[in-house]
Amino acid sequence: MGLSTTSEGHINMVIAPRMRAIIADDEPLSREKLRMLLDHEPEVQIVAECTGLEDTLHAVRTQRPDLLLLDIEMEGGSSFDVLRDLPANERPIVIFTTAYDSYALQAFEEHALDYLLKPFDQERLHRALERARNEMSKSAKGAANENLANLLNAARRPPENRLIIKSGGRVVFIQIDEIDWVEAAANYVRLHVAGKNAYLFRESIGRMADKLDPSQFIRIHRSFIVNVSKIKELQPCNNGEFMVSLRNGKELPCSRFYRHALESLWKGTK
Repeated sequence: MGLSTTSEGHINMVIAPRMRAIIADDEPLSREKLRMLLDHEPEVQIVAECTGLEDTLHAVRTQRPDLLLLDIEMEGGSSFDVLRDLPANERPIVIFTTAYDSYALQAFEEHALDYLLKPFDQERLHRALERARNEMSKSAKGAANENLANLLNAARRPPENRLIIKSGGRVVFIQIDEIDWVEAAANYVRLHVAGKNAYLFRESIGRMADKLDPSQFIRIHRSFIVNVSKIKELQPCNNGEFMVSLRNGKELPCSRFYRHALESLWKGTK
C-alpha cells in the first residue's frame, strides 16, 4: 500500500495487488508454520498448498501464482524436478524454504530468488517477500517493451524450421517437422527423428517443450513430447489414460495429468 497526491492536493491510497503464492512442502507442520508467518504478510495470498511433485505442477499451471515457496524434498520427487518440468514462461518467482543448506548453489543455478533456511523468522521472510515484490514490479514495467521487441523481431526474421544440437561429439541439423517424439532421459532428452534416428543431448524435457511450437508438439507425459502430425490413433485405457500410436508403429503412454492436451485435438469434432 502507498500514497499518491492529486493535482488538487488530495491524498489517495494506492493499494498494490496481492502477491499470489503457492506453498509446496511435504511436511504438514512446516506448512502450518509458514502459513502462520504469511498471515502477518497482508500483501500475500495463499492460493494452494501442495505436498508432492504432481500436485505442485498442477497447481502452478492452473493457479498461475506470482510466487512459489518451495521445499527440497517432496512426494514423488524433488523441487528441482518441479523446476525442470516448468517451461520458463510458466515458472513463477521461486523462494526455497528448506532445512538443507547443501542445495543453495543448485537453487540459485535454477534462478531462485532467495533461499531461506529453516527455522527462519518473520523478518527474514519479509525481506524475501520484499525482494519478490520488487522483482514483480520490474517484470511488469519491462513486459510491454519486451513484448513489443519480440513482435518486431518476429516480423524481421524468417520462421525457424530446424534445430541445431550437439550430440555424440557432432553438430546435428534436424528438421523440426521430422521429429517424431521427444523422450526424457535423466538430465538429457532423446530426439527420435524420421522413424529411424535418435539423438541424445543435454537438455531438460521442460525446456525442450518450451522451444517447440505448441501447435505442432504436445506434452503427453512427464517423459514424452509428441509431434501431432505423427499421431495415427489414440486408444483409451481403463484408468483414464491414453495410449498414443504413431504412424511408425511406436506406442507412447499419455498420463491423466496431460490428457487435456490430447483432448484439445478433437474438440469441436463430431
